[in-house]
This record gives sequence, C-alpha cells and structure tokens, in this order.
Amino acid sequence: MTEENKDILLQLLNKHRELGMAEQIDYEKFYLYSIVTHSTAIEGSTVTEVEAQLLFDEGITSNKRSIVEQNMNIDLKAAYDYGYAWIKRHEDITVESLIKLASKVMARTGSEYNTLGGSFDASKGELRKVNVTAGAGGRSYMNYLKVPQRLEAFCKELNARRKAIDPSDICAIYDLSF
Repeated sequence: MTEENKDILLQLLNKHRELGMAEQIDYEKFYLYSIVTHSTAIEGSTVTEVEAQLLFDEGITSNKRSIVEQNMNIDLKAAYDYGYAWIKRHEDITVESLIKLASKVMARTGSEYNTLGGSFDASKGELRKVNVTAGAGGRSYMNYLKVPQRLEAFCKELNARRKAIDPSDICAIYDLSF
C-alpha cells in the first residue's frame, strides 16, 4: 500500500469514527446479510437480503424460494458465524480448519462424489478429487492432485504474514485482508 493510499485510508477511518457510523448501523448483521445473500447468489440462490434476515432472525422461510436455496443460506450463515468466532481467537489457519469451515458451508447442500480420483464428500468439506472447469470455454483450474500441497503452502504463508503484522498498524491489517 502506498503512503498516499495509507493516508486516504486513515482519513476515511477517522471520518467514519467522527460520524459515529458504527453506532448507527449494526455492521455485524449488515455484513452477515449482505455477504451471505451475495455469496449464495453467485451459486444461483435467489433469496433476498430481507428473506435472509427473516430466515436468520425469525426462522421464517419463504414459500417463494426452494429449500435448497434456503439451506444454502443457512449453511453459509453457520460458516460465517464459525469463521467470525474462529478468527477472533487468532488461531493459525490450517488445511484442517479450512476443511471444517468448508463443511459448514456445504453441510446441507454438499454431496458425496465418486470419481476416478477417489471418493469425497463436499458436505464434510473434503477436498475435491476431480479436476474443475468453469465458464464459457471451460477454463481449467489447478489439478486436484496439487491442491493439498498448494493449500498447505498458502496457509503457511498467510500465517507468517499475519504474525509479521504489527497489530496497531491498521493499514497493514487492511492491506493483508484485501
């Protein structure tokens, strides 16, 4: 992050604090509804933020949405809650902890798969054992055999970068998070 960008970020954070924005909006719930609704929309859910709020806060389901869509939102909320509590404990990020997080994301909507590479259960957060393509033209992603090793390396790098940050340097924290 450049010095100019750091200055801008610090000015915006100060302005946010001066305006008392944190007291006007329940950001934890705002982020929860927004993140869950938009993330599940990427996967095909049509549940709205208002419907998610009713589902999460009141247990009211929508007769306009499929049970799969609503379960997808419930699962992602559970993962969000788990991840939020987990990160507050400042524990290392490991492949095992990411698998546990993934199991919460897919608890009600994941399936067991039997492939040439072996069997895996997405509802348990297990790493895939099949290659993946997506989009027009079939863009290929990393070979599934490389995923465990690369994920382990990613966790080690991320943990090292987290430990190297001065907790009072808000700009470094934002820089890493982005």
